[in-house]
Amino acid sequence: MNDHTRHLYEMLSRVEGYIYPNEIELQWGILIVLYPFITGLVAGAFILASLERVFKVKVLGPTYQLALITALAFLICAPLPLVSHLGHPGRAYEIMITPHGKSAMAIFGFVYLWYLMVVLLLEIWLDYRRDFVLWSGQKKGFMSGLYRVLSLGVTDISPTAVRWDERLGYFITVIGIPSAFLLHGYVGFIFGSIKANPWWSTVLMPVIFLFSAMVSGIALVMILYIGISYIRRVKIDMACLDTVGRYLLYMLILDFSLELLDQVHRIYEAEESFDILYILVNGKLNITLFGMQIFLGMIIPMISLGILQIFKVRERIRKIIYSVTGVLVLMGIFFMRWNVVIGGQLFSKGFHGFTSFKLGMAGSEGVFMAMVWMILPFLILAFLLWLMPPWKKQEAS
Repeated sequence: MNDHTRHLYEMLSRVEGYIYPNEIELQWGILIVLYPFITGLVAGAFILASLERVFKVKVLGPTYQLALITALAFLICAPLPLVSHLGHPGRAYEIMITPHGKSAMAIFGFVYLWYLMVVLLLEIWLDYRRDFVLWSGQKKGFMSGLYRVLSLGVTDISPTAVRWDERLGYFITVIGIPSAFLLHGYVGFIFGSIKANPWWSTVLMPVIFLFSAMVSGIALVMILYIGISYIRRVKIDMACLDTVGRYLLYMLILDFSLELLDQVHRIYEAEESFDILYILVNGKLNITLFGMQIFLGMIIPMISLGILQIFKVRERIRKIIYSVTGVLVLMGIFFMRWNVVIGGQLFSKGFHGFTSFKLGMAGSEGVFMAMVWMILPFLILAFLLWLMPPWKKQEAS
């Protein structure tokens, strides 16, 4: 048996029912799953930061700068899975120099640059400008020069100048809230606008993606706050942590309600694609949808966080529950992205058959490459926290 015949038999072994040959191989793999997952973390972390600055939830002060820096670290890496997925990643820049006004992906390039260059970087610079000036005088050698460069030569730290920084930062944050919605909501818009795929084609898709993004971003910042406080051996502000957990519970309830509403609408409408989708969710996606996404990623966290709102639990137990809950939520949101991206490609366009997805370990679409793009944001975050430590800023305040 030659290699071609062996490959043909291997492909046919993945087919159930009738399916066209060009539908056997999935075009979008784990890198496309990572893309909306990472952008969701960005949007959610920024929304958590805006609660403190715009909506005056001052108890969230200990997580404000951490949330902003986390959003920046993950936003830098947000397009990298897409670029890595391209057959010719060197051509990625062409989306910017040959814009197409009717392409959702082309518009993403401009939304991404707007959010990175204007919103996040400018807000963080306004928030840290005074500290850059002070640190440039306190440090020596290279670090002094680096902070002087980061201050961009604006060395006025008078009360009037600092107040102007705060006002401009507040204005940028207000602009950033709809920008964050647009950054991640459009990802759901891309999937929801594909009419030929009934698993994706729903008007609720952008809203579901947006609320799940807020859930994942809040959970990530909560885990980071607990972990960094433990590493630095400092006391956790339990009032702040409880408030973050409360907002995470609110977002989980809203996200779960929207996804439940979407499924109820599908069941009630019962279009011609209902049978194939019913087999899909009860077969190929049974474990990842009902087990990972709904039970472990939503129901268990909602019950756990709800118990903490009703009963008085010791601080140590609350920290453990918050940590485990945050991990489960992130896992659930990841599998939500998995079920959308991968699940929507498993059934045939004619609704008569299924294919299967085999995730490899190596290669450009393998587990190792996905791990690289998931570890890189944390490395960038560690560097930014070393360069702009939020705790030093809070101690100075």
